[in-house]
Amino acid sequence: MDRRTAIFNLLGRKEEKAYARPSAPLSGLAPYSGPWDFQQAAHLLRRCMFSPTYSQVKWAVEQGLGATLNKLFENQPLPAPPLNSKFGGDPNVPVGSTWVNAPNPTGYGNILGYRGTSLKAWTIGLLWNEGISIRERLTLFWRNHFPVSGVEDAKYLYRNVNLLRRYAFGNFRELVKEMTIDPAMLIYLNGNINLAQAPNENYARELLELFTIGKKPQVAPGDYVNYTEQDVREIARALTGWRDYGYGYNNIYTNGQIGAEFRAQHHDTGAKALSSRFNNAVINNEGPQEYLRVVDIVFQQPEVARFICRKLYMWFVYYEIDDETEANVIEPMAQILLDNDFEIAPALRALLSSEHFMDPEYYGVMIKNPADFLMSILKPLEIEYSQPLSQQYDSWYGLYGFMLPMQMAFYDLPEVAGWRAYYREPLYYRHWISATTLPARTFLARNLSNNGIPPFASNGMNMRADALKLIETIDNPSNPDSVVEEFTRILLPKPLADGQYATLKNILLAGLPDFEWTVEYQTYAQNPANSGLAASIESRLRGLLSAILSMPEFHLM
Repeated sequence: MDRRTAIFNLLGRKEEKAYARPSAPLSGLAPYSGPWDFQQAAHLLRRCMFSPTYSQVKWAVEQGLGATLNKLFENQPLPAPPLNSKFGGDPNVPVGSTWVNAPNPTGYGNILGYRGTSLKAWTIGLLWNEGISIRERLTLFWRNHFPVSGVEDAKYLYRNVNLLRRYAFGNFRELVKEMTIDPAMLIYLNGNINLAQAPNENYARELLELFTIGKKPQVAPGDYVNYTEQDVREIARALTGWRDYGYGYNNIYTNGQIGAEFRAQHHDTGAKALSSRFNNAVINNEGPQEYLRVVDIVFQQPEVARFICRKLYMWFVYYEIDDETEANVIEPMAQILLDNDFEIAPALRALLSSEHFMDPEYYGVMIKNPADFLMSILKPLEIEYSQPLSQQYDSWYGLYGFMLPMQMAFYDLPEVAGWRAYYREPLYYRHWISATTLPARTFLARNLSNNGIPPFASNGMNMRADALKLIETIDNPSNPDSVVEEFTRILLPKPLADGQYATLKNILLAGLPDFEWTVEYQTYAQNPANSGLAASIESRLRGLLSAILSMPEFHLM
């Protein structure tokens, strides 16, 4: 059963043949030279952003593929840090100021809690206001690749996620080096208790198995093709001696600072002998520089480039990588990565501008993760939120709360391998859809398109699609066929079957002939102050939007 069949079955619908399982296209990494219109531009932006708006897709069509990619990969300053939006009990951070460098004083139990809330709200705000940029999409990719969980100090999490953001499409090797001694990662994978007297292998194992080179089937006792148990043990020894500082209430003793430090007395100074998988390299004592030597040795193996390119492919294109895709897409992509000294941007840009990526077989084959699902309602429907700081953060945090029953918590990943949708076969993306998550998705879509989500704080704005404003953005709103066609191409990844269009049009017209809509809409457009006409038009538009958002195809991208 493929991803579409699973969604249709859960919704009690018969699957449309227009959405059949994709065959493996023959195209490779050759530059795309086909047509560039709304369909291609929307496909690119949906995969590189958390859902584009209608105007952003039209901008991309006008600019062309090259200029759109330039914009997506444009370097930007890091976003302004999260703020204390309303908590009055923090002696170090006035309302309206950031807490990211402020101490966590003892005796103020709510301080760590409000800062975590602020961080999560801020994260939703970044997705909602990302603009045409691939940075946030890649930040979430790295969040999944380098997961952390159980870290309660928001300052640690902020530092960690900003590290991912700084290297979003930068140098993979340098990101691994910094992540190795990142305070949050030191806590999560026990690097902070990795001592010469008692080496802890957790980070060394995941460094090889999940972060850089990958674990293949065992070929001999303790030998997994790319590395051995000996390598895990020796790398763990090489990484001994690092500790984080400034966590939680200990932060008061570090004057608000957090970081990592090397403690020579806990470092194993002996020689570390790696296996033949790493050309029998020997790591001699280099003290605080030894972790850099470890990463450099690992990155000398060509399999590192293939490994990360496969993960990027699964994130941006599809989860299946057959022999042909491996040879024609992954191999040349990995070579580009090697040729550019592990800079992500050139290799990823080659993939996104390729014949393979643009093949229509790959439109609508990926089930939206919860962040995509949420933003694919908020942004195309141009839903607004309250602007005062406290209400803004309340709205964002409330929406973050909707992510949890859909099973995506940004700062508390379920497993060290990340979210199951990106590694657990055979279901992969289908993990996002279940009897538990589907009702949460349905509730969110139904309410945002109809009655709205009530404000999460007093005097806040009811978050709800403005159907009358939305229809003004399309080219021919008085033509019911145009309304259905434009709304579906804004919200769905590929054209529908004729019968589906007819069903949606009937919902809009409520059984009346086409000219009734044309006359009614033109009359309303000439007199929008007519509340009766406005209510009639709006009611039918909301019915149409609700129907589109309830379709199985809306869960796809």
